[in-house]
Amino acid sequence: MSTEISTNTAPARGLALASFDDAFRFSKMVASSEFAPKDFRGKPESCLLAIQHGSEVGLSPMQSLQSIAVINGRPTIWGDAALALVQSSPVCEYVREYTEGEGDALVAVCEAKRRGYPQPTVVRFSMADAKRAGLAGKSGPWSQYPARMLTLRARGFALRNAFADALRGLITAEEAQDYPAPELTPVTASKPQPKPADTAAAEDMTKARRAIAAAKTVDRLRQISATVTERLDAGFYTPTQASELVELIDTRVELMTPSIEAEDSGTEHFDAQEIEAEARA
Repeated sequence: MSTEISTNTAPARGLALASFDDAFRFSKMVASSEFAPKDFRGKPESCLLAIQHGSEVGLSPMQSLQSIAVINGRPTIWGDAALALVQSSPVCEYVREYTEGEGDALVAVCEAKRRGYPQPTVVRFSMADAKRAGLAGKSGPWSQYPARMLTLRARGFALRNAFADALRGLITAEEAQDYPAPELTPVTASKPQPKPADTAAAEDMTKARRAIAAAKTVDRLRQISATVTERLDAGFYTPTQASELVELIDTRVELMTPSIEAEDSGTEHFDAQEIEAEARA
């Protein structure tokens, strides 16, 4: 059996969406209605993108919603809509589809003739090809309508080879459905790692706390307070970090008594050796 499809270049009729706002309002209306395909219901953003994708290949808004689908994470077009786009292209001379053989010897053939080209693009997709691809015998259409599925595969390859400009690179949904879905790597929440500067400030804060706790005179606490101010002005400490250290220093000053006469010495920096020496004193 053979079919030849003539070219139809009549413009599509339907609603003309003149602006983005018009398109989005229309998408919201469709998404909340029963006219939206199941995957688009309640999803006006998906409706809008499907309409935009369809308009780029020449489909009206409603045709786009019925013909554009996202399969395994990529936009596709249903096989009959792909054929319709090719039919309406002025460069299409004809498309012929037929089958040969029966059973395991069944072969689907698609001939797509581009105007001005000497020979048509011919693609054959056999039951043997389907078996090699792991398609033959799959539950669903491949078991119920194997001839139809072979035809759609041959059609998809032929139309993409001969009329890539008309399809804008879209593959058929039937072909995309037969590809295995990509495995998604689970994303696990992880504790954000501190930046190097944050780490240095945190380590210095620990040394400062120890130095404040080990200080034995008010003069020593004032030295530490001056260092904290310098590091705040330099941006090394945040205001919150500096405020914490100042409060610790003020608390220690209040606890100091005039009877302590010894004055400890040291530098303005909180190094590990200084802290250990003050702790042993």
